[in-house]
Amino acid sequence: MAKNPRVLAIVLAGGEGKRLMPLTAHRAKPAVPFGGIYRLVDFALSNVINSGYLRVIVLTQYKSHSLDRHVSKTWRMSPLLGNYVASVPAQQRVGKHWYLGSADAIYQSADIIEDEKPDIVVVVGADHVYRMDFSQMVDAHIESGAKATVAAIRQPITLADQFGVIDVEPSDPTRIREFLEKPTNPIGLPDSPNEVLASMGNYVFDADALMEALKRDADASETAHDMGGDIIPAFVARGEAGVYDFIRNDVPGSTDRDRNYWRDVGTLDAYYEANKDLIAVQPVFNLYNNEWPVYTGYTGLPPAKFVHAGPGRMGHAADSIVSPGVLVSGGTVAGSILSPGVTLHSWSTVTDSVVMDDVHIHRHAQVHRAVLDKNVRVGERARIGVDHDEDRARGFTVTEGGLTVVPKGTVVN
Repeated sequence: MAKNPRVLAIVLAGGEGKRLMPLTAHRAKPAVPFGGIYRLVDFALSNVINSGYLRVIVLTQYKSHSLDRHVSKTWRMSPLLGNYVASVPAQQRVGKHWYLGSADAIYQSADIIEDEKPDIVVVVGADHVYRMDFSQMVDAHIESGAKATVAAIRQPITLADQFGVIDVEPSDPTRIREFLEKPTNPIGLPDSPNEVLASMGNYVFDADALMEALKRDADASETAHDMGGDIIPAFVARGEAGVYDFIRNDVPGSTDRDRNYWRDVGTLDAYYEANKDLIAVQPVFNLYNNEWPVYTGYTGLPPAKFVHAGPGRMGHAADSIVSPGVLVSGGTVAGSILSPGVTLHSWSTVTDSVVMDDVHIHRHAQVHRAVLDKNVRVGERARIGVDHDEDRARGFTVTEGGLTVVPKGTVVN
């Protein structure tokens, strides 16, 4: 392996995100807005770019228009230096079918890998919230001599049945002995018996070994063509797979509170809780780490504005994120995230909620513990999240955690 290997990064961004409906009714899961000004894909791309890997392809498939538009408008690199972030849709290159799984998505893009001629391929998912320096993982992969390395995060052993769990060799905890899918009786780690290593969905491969594995998988009949379910177990069976413990990753600017933060926002409740992690006085996930920024594309918007300060009619926000272009006109905001272009009118209240772009909330309206997708109109004195029976009667989603979700463009009278 070269001292400074040539690295190609692949971001898997074709996820349908069924469990995030209705937020994924009109967009792919990686395109779901998050944290006011971001989209989920921005976290994966920021990690890759901050790691120094500037040749990136984003594999898309499901309802990809808004995702492709965001990537093309936001993630512009210097062509003079040969750097790029390229959105690559499903192309039916190897047959009359769309991507059959994450492994098939990469296999159908094999021509890109062959043209780029990388030594190392970094493969990451596009729908998790975290910070990670992939260059440290690549260095560990090269040093280990493994052909494939899986990033893993420590989780309580009691939660093992919710994850793909990595069983390590007791004599060498950097080697994978077995890959277990949602086990009920796993063995704890050698240095921490009450914890297991859960796969993060991020991988590092020797490029030639990856191409061989993808070809074997494509020719196989009994396979789901999945990276975690088929490709990695094949490397494990050949004794060629290693594990990278996320606890080893030291991201510049991290604090003791947000170091090793990683969230799978695959459900509406998990998505909501991850948003809430951003707004504590000392946030569980710190967006204000300038040494490892999260990049996105909002420009040209005016600053947020708060107006009216009379008795009983004060425009203010507390314990909240307020994005550019927001107008709080005599309304009250608490414990919430307001995305660009949101307008609150007099005597309206928004509490413990996530409000996406260009939502208008009219006078005396109440929004509590809710997620409002883009362009929702909340009429005067309307209530959302206050009475769940009322919410269900309107056709809104109410989760097991008591969260009300209002689809894009809904008018609530």
